Amino acid sequence: MLWIRSVLFLLGLLIVTPIFSILVILLFPLPDVMRSRIASGWAHFVMFWLRLTCNLDYQVRGQENMPDHPSIILSKHQSAWETIGLQIIFPPQVWVMKRSLLLIPFLGWAFVALAAIPIDRSAGREALKKLVANGKDRLARGLWVVIFPEGTRTAPGEKSKYHIGGAWLAAKTETTVVPVAHNAGKYWRKNAFIKHPGTIQVVIGEPIETAGLKPDQVNKQVEAWIETTMSTLD
Repeated sequence: MLWIRSVLFLLGLLIVTPIFSILVILLFPLPDVMRSRIASGWAHFVMFWLRLTCNLDYQVRGQENMPDHPSIILSKHQSAWETIGLQIIFPPQVWVMKRSLLLIPFLGWAFVALAAIPIDRSAGREALKKLVANGKDRLARGLWVVIFPEGTRTAPGEKSKYHIGGAWLAAKTETTVVPVAHNAGKYWRKNAFIKHPGTIQVVIGEPIETAGLKPDQVNKQVEAWIETTMSTLD
């Protein structure tokens, strides 16, 4: 049954994603925040379809910690789930992602239309400069910025190095950081086809004000809070 449920979920995803991608591209002339809100309809459908087909739901704690202004979300990265779920939990947003993802048919084109921030990890300091310039621009447009500091998905109970990019952007623009922990990898593992039933736990941490902090200080605070919180979830 798990396999059948996962097949049904995939079929729904394959049907809906191209439709929403084309819609987002056609809505390119609209303001960024409005376009992002409309695009989040895709995420709402996917979460509904995931709950219906795979019996996989989620709960959020700490919503009172969300600032009332555009901020930078630094989140644990275990699954494909959070790339969808965060669109529902948080206000209109853009994501920092590998440049190669923009080449994916339909989905990648939609990312471009939604003003996603592409990065070239091999570019070093030059990549950080572009990240700050693009991130500052998106924040000024009223969009939140989502970054996964580990860069790649990690298995439950494991952690990767927290890269400096997100903390660098936050410190250089003196933008509030919102750390996020979750255990989505317990139910939807990296590159796994099968989705297991259950309830994903998402925890939003207290905002970190970065004015006066160095990027390394921000990064250490975020890593310490996320990994400590993850130990209570796992």
